Formats: sequence, structure tokens, C-alpha cells
Amino acid sequence: MITSFGPGKVIVLGEHGVVYGHPALAGAISRGVRATGTPSESPALELPEGLSDAQLEVLERAFEVAVKKTRYPPVSVEVISELPLSMGLGSSGALSVAISRVLLHARTGAPPKTAEVEKLALAMEKAFHGTPSGVDHTTSARASLLLYQRGEAKQVRSKVPLRLLIALVGPRASTRQTVAALRERQARWPKRYRRLFEHIGALVQDGAAAVRRGDLEGLGDVMNLNQGLLSALGLSSRPIDEMVYRLRSLGALGAKLTGAGGDGGAVIGLFHQPEKAAASLRRDGIDCFVSQLAGPETP
Repeated sequence: MITSFGPGKVIVLGEHGVVYGHPALAGAISRGVRATGTPSESPALELPEGLSDAQLEVLERAFEVAVKKTRYPPVSVEVISELPLSMGLGSSGALSVAISRVLLHARTGAPPKTAEVEKLALAMEKAFHGTPSGVDHTTSARASLLLYQRGEAKQVRSKVPLRLLIALVGPRASTRQTVAALRERQARWPKRYRRLFEHIGALVQDGAAAVRRGDLEGLGDVMNLNQGLLSALGLSSRPIDEMVYRLRSLGALGAKLTGAGGDGGAVIGLFHQPEKAAASLRRDGIDCFVSQLAGPETP
């Protein structure tokens, strides 16, 4: 039996600009996708119940891409996900990484190298998204906080624990729809939107520098500024804004949407101690969890 875990991800800073070549700061989270491989006469994929026909179709298509590239290893892969779909938490990237590790291990009999996992997971991500930025599967495969730009990723280390509260706001439109609407506005007013993306790119670099210094207050301020620019880009919404302000009222140093944005998804808040805020949200029935992205482990 072969087991594998692909963590989900959050974009701490730099949504959408990454597809235009600007940097993003992304981190792996504690929830993800688990894949278990058992010997089988031919490759097979076992998926959880509750998926739509469209979701099943794209998952099976991505799996077929992966098994073809790994020369059809004799393994049956069972997938269990802790990540909600279409919430901006990198579910397809995590799934691609988890499945890729199992298939590669089954083919060679040894745990694969990270570079091999990333290459195969990218092929699966293309089946999901067409032209993915690459940040999701790369962050999942390396399971660390990364400064990502144009296919290159550098780990960003922190002197202090970098802990986020991740709150799920609700369903949202697909990433493709949100990206397409933004691309249409960007094509209509290219200079205006280029300036906004350049400003966000500068904030990403400021945020990465704050992480390296252990300056959580500075990082929180950059996150708040990034959220304002995401709103200007038309990527936020009333449900997201309400959660952003609620997290700030609960003591977040910074709070913003993560992922594609739109009418729902996930919101992240940076805290020194997020447990009290998480308990407050859970009392109101809000699905949320705490995850550490970098820094020394807390007791």
C-alpha cells in the first residue's frame, strides 16, 4: 500500500497577478487530499461520493493524463479530500500532487523526487484548468511558504510562527469564470490594470520581506492593502468583505480573500493567537480552521 498527502494552499498575497507574471506569496495549509494506492490489475481511481457529473468527468480526464504519462502502473488509487471544492484552497493542485506521488511510486517502487511530482501534477492541473499558473501544485508539492513567480519558487522562512485563521464563506463561481471576467476588463483598460497588478506585485515583495524579519504587523498591513486592491479589481464581494471585517474585529493583524475571489470562497486572517477567534466563528456555525504556514512550531 502507498499513501500520499497533498496539502491545500492559500495565497497570502498576490492573487491573479501571478498569471500575468507577477509574484505571489503562497503557503501550504494543514488540510489537503489523501491518496492511497493498492495493487490492481490496471490503473483505477476511487473518488468520494457527492461529486457532480462534470466534476467526475474532469477528475477522470486528469487521472487518465497522469496514468498515461506513468505508463499505466498497476495500482488502484483511492482519494479522500479534506478540502471543499472551488473555495480557493487549491483542491485540484492538492489532488494532483497526492495522486502523482502514488502513481510515480507505483511505477518505480520508490518514493519520487519532488521535481518529478511537480511535473506530473502540472500535467494534471492543465487538464483541470487549461493554463494554470503553477502556484497551486508547486506549493502543495513543496509543502512550504513560497515566493512564486513565472514558474520559479523560493522558500520564504519566518523567525516567528506565521499562523492563519481560514474561514469558509460559501460557494462561489468557478475560477475560470472569475478569471475570464477580470481578463476582459484588463484587456479593455490595460494600462490601468497593469498599474494595479504592479502595485500588488510590490506588496508581495514587501510582505515576503516582512515574513523574513518576523514582522507580523507589517505583513498584516500589507494583507489589508492587498484586499483593498482586490476589491478595486472587482474580485471581492459582500460576503467576503463581511468576513474580512469580522476577522479584523476579532483581532486579525490583516485579513483578505484568498484565491480567485468572487461571491464566496475563503478568507484568511493573520493572528498572533487565532484560537479564540476560531472558537467565536465556530459558535456561529462558520466552518474555519487554523493553519501554520511558516516559522518555528508552536506548542
